[in-house]
Amino acid sequence: MTKKVLLICGAGASSGFMAAAARKAAKKEKADIEFKAKSESEVHNHLNEIDLLLVAPHLKYMIEEVQGACEEAGVKAGIIPQRVYGALDGKGLVKVAKDYIEGGE
Repeated sequence: MTKKVLLICGAGASSGFMAAAARKAAKKEKADIEFKAKSESEVHNHLNEIDLLLVAPHLKYMIEEVQGACEEAGVKAGIIPQRVYGALDGKGLVKVAKDYIEGGE
């Protein structure tokens, strides 16, 4: 079953580039993970549609705020490592997502 991952950043632009890189990497690896990106203001509208919420590193101050809502919705949450986000490392993000989904991180 496809796992759905939502990336959030301020306006959704940089996370959009990150999601595109991750989609390419997931397709190449044949990973059954779907990546989407939204702005941080849209998080609560999409919690019932996802398995994992990943927050851009520059918004890590929000993680406590969203973790409560994520727990209620049964969604895992985490922060994208700066080295992955800054490099637009799609393969790295697929690994991060897998680690969270499988309970590793």
